[in-house]
Amino acid sequence: MTDRRTLLTQFSRRRMLMGTAGFAAAAGAGVLPSRLLAQEPISVAGIYTVPVEQQWVSRIHIAAEAAKAAGQISYSFSENTANTDYPRVMREYAEAGAKLIVGEIFGVEQEAREVVLDYPDTAFLMGSSFMPDPAYPNLAVFDNYIQDASYLSGIIAGALTETGNIGMVGGFPIPEVNRLMHAFMAGVRETAPGAEFQVSFIGSWFDPPKAKETAFAMIENGADMLYAERFGVSDAAQEQGILAIGNVIDTQADYPDTVAASALWHFEPTLQAALARVADGSFEAENYGVYSFMKEGGCSLAPLGTFEGKVPQAALDLVAEREAAIKAGTFTVEIDDSEPTSS
Repeated sequence: MTDRRTLLTQFSRRRMLMGTAGFAAAAGAGVLPSRLLAQEPISVAGIYTVPVEQQWVSRIHIAAEAAKAAGQISYSFSENTANTDYPRVMREYAEAGAKLIVGEIFGVEQEAREVVLDYPDTAFLMGSSFMPDPAYPNLAVFDNYIQDASYLSGIIAGALTETGNIGMVGGFPIPEVNRLMHAFMAGVRETAPGAEFQVSFIGSWFDPPKAKETAFAMIENGADMLYAERFGVSDAAQEQGILAIGNVIDTQADYPDTVAASALWHFEPTLQAALARVADGSFEAENYGVYSFMKEGGCSLAPLGTFEGKVPQAALDLVAEREAAIKAGTFTVEIDDSEPTSS
């Protein structure tokens, strides 16, 4: 992790190292979007309440590291930042000269907005449960609207469950979790109309032991398929010999006989849109959640991998049909932010 106090020093050093020739080479390789060519690296800071290995945050971190490697940005970050410290860290990065600060303010919505007003020349791109507000013109919001991929993963889950009893373990019942669960359930019902769901929230974003314990209880109650919104769920599935569906990242390499499908989130389109606006001075209060939609390249269904040949062809045909329709705009997966309940 890069110390916040070194942000400006790193920015200056990178500016000296990245000359015109370096950007020309990157452009020739097709690395940099045309809107960002000839721009100096933008100073970006990330503030995360969990480790960067955590599935949701990891997608932001990976996108930022890729932009850094492409010469678009300099990048510093803080992880495991407590909500009580979050406003202070926002201020520290803004004072250090960060041009774009990215993170998640689900637990400090109002406090973060108070900070934003004190730094009108800094762009803030924050995961939030609320829509953008013109009263905070330099605060844009996003969320992982990957309901399209979640729906497709549900189609596969419904085709693979034998009992029709599916357990779902989430972190908190907030919109970004709720909508993915509902989309998954809608997908399941396409191939298993009579499926029943056990739904539980563990009250934490990162507590694998608790998620695992909750999943075990669902298995004991008859579940033969688990929706792994949190880390720890796939471990329970693997130990009990049942299947799981991943969320946000692809963990099949760690659970080759367990994770049948995963809905993947790609933060790159969201970050690139923000960088373009920072570069041309047009950054404003805006909902960047749309860049997580499948038609924008913000989400996808992971390759079947070890489950190639194990999913019924009829389900695969339906997945292909719906994916094409989603990308074409002729099929829309419903966005339902209400708290899902067990059936």
